[in-house]
Amino acid sequence: MAGQALIVIDLQNDFCPGGALAVAGGDEIVPPVNAMIRDAEHVVLTQDWHPAGHSSFASSHAGKEPFQTVTMPYGEQTLWPDHCIQGSTGADFHSGLAWTKAELVIRKGFRPAIDSYSAFFENDHATPTGLAGYLRERGISAITLAGLATDFCVAYSALDAVKQGFAVTVRLDACRGIDLGGSMETMLGRMRDAGVTLA
Repeated sequence: MAGQALIVIDLQNDFCPGGALAVAGGDEIVPPVNAMIRDAEHVVLTQDWHPAGHSSFASSHAGKEPFQTVTMPYGEQTLWPDHCIQGSTGADFHSGLAWTKAELVIRKGFRPAIDSYSAFFENDHATPTGLAGYLRERGISAITLAGLATDFCVAYSALDAVKQGFAVTVRLDACRGIDLGGSMETMLGRMRDAGVTLA
């Protein structure tokens, strides 16, 4: 198992029921994720980590509402409710998550002018988080993804991981999606077409 890692995406309070950007059933995945962590040789967590007033927040754009889109220098950006603000309870990992086994926590979305869905790249698809290099240096060539949300941060991480040459499995039973305008069907299709194993 030395060549494999589990990457748990954004299992944080703000993405769970009661949070600022709650994913329906987001807390239901804690038990299966914890079971996967117990069995995994290597565990990496990602943490959405926005400064207050982040450019992806609808509140930063006059007259805009959450889930509308704007054009940013790097392309179209969905606007979100303020969420996962650095140091807030909402940004904390879910209290039930067995996080202590994690060897690395990748924080993303901390650059004020650019959002970050993927564990591997910011939304400009050019600024790396360093995760690919870390995994390669550790001799890891296959990854399994779980977490929130299936159709955004999990899917973008999976697609980038394939592009980086990793063998990628997404455990759908340990993910939950937002499904914004049919995004679940779209992103599941994109993952399948890219060669991601949907388990």
